[in-house]
Amino acid sequence: MSTPAPAGAVRRVVVDTDMGIDDACALLYLAGRPDAEVAAVTSVAGNCPEEQAARNIAHVAGLAGLEAPVARGAAEPLPGAPPVPRDSHGADGLGDLGLDRPPPPATDETAAALLVRLARERPGELDLLALGPLTNLALALRADPAVFTKYRSVVVVGGSGPGGERLSDTNVTCDPEAARAVLSAPHGELTMVGVNVTATTLLPDTALDVLRAAGTPGARFAAAVLAAYRDIKRRRLGRPVIPLHDPLAAGVLLDPGLVTEAVTGPVAVVRDGTSWRARPAAGPGPDARVVTAVDAARFVARFTATLARTSAR
Repeated sequence: MSTPAPAGAVRRVVVDTDMGIDDACALLYLAGRPDAEVAAVTSVAGNCPEEQAARNIAHVAGLAGLEAPVARGAAEPLPGAPPVPRDSHGADGLGDLGLDRPPPPATDETAAALLVRLARERPGELDLLALGPLTNLALALRADPAVFTKYRSVVVVGGSGPGGERLSDTNVTCDPEAARAVLSAPHGELTMVGVNVTATTLLPDTALDVLRAAGTPGARFAAAVLAAYRDIKRRRLGRPVIPLHDPLAAGVLLDPGLVTEAVTGPVAVVRDGTSWRARPAAGPGPDARVVTAVDAARFVARFTATLARTSAR
């Protein structure tokens, strides 16, 4: 698991994202933390098409005043991935609120190339936070089989815990071959934050009131998209919940002390009916730290306070 940074140290984070609603809030959370610096952002298809994800990145970066480079990534998973419905975040990935989202500045460097270059230029300095399907990471691995050993740590949103829970593991299901390649590759510290814990980290409606009252552009945006997320969950699941999937992973990266239970060992990517899951398994392979429980209340309070302060820099 990612080790605590020394007092006063800043984590320099590369964010790979399919920029849906919770991804957007994770980026705002990182932007609002004094102990974090967003070093780069890369887009990948997942919650929405890659073009929409790129537009969403540009929109959220503008709200937060981020000037980190953005590289566009994979528009499709590796061959053989099953079709996965994109209905949890709206067609545009941000709840279909009609936001004006201009395309990001064009760049010739692909997401995979950027991930490899930064690792080579700044070995041991950067943390990699993978919030979506692992397609870009798998493509980076093809270019440099040791790429993940050069990051200070890697935190992946994926997996569904060590037990027999039949939980939807969307990022892994979107591209199981990429997940298998990444999780079996050589790496230093790799932490997997799965739906088994992110689904227990729920934002209450009272937090939306706090964000609305804060009045900053980032807080108003977060309140609007999180309310839309709640309404989508109500329609799809019959439960008006707001799970903080990706923000929790950002929180664990910055503060490993949020983790109260974890297991360590190799991770297998296995088929479960029409879905795929990543979970601890006996056998060869590098060890990963698989989070099984967190201090959800402490993180929710910290998340709300951070986003309430977030404004354009």
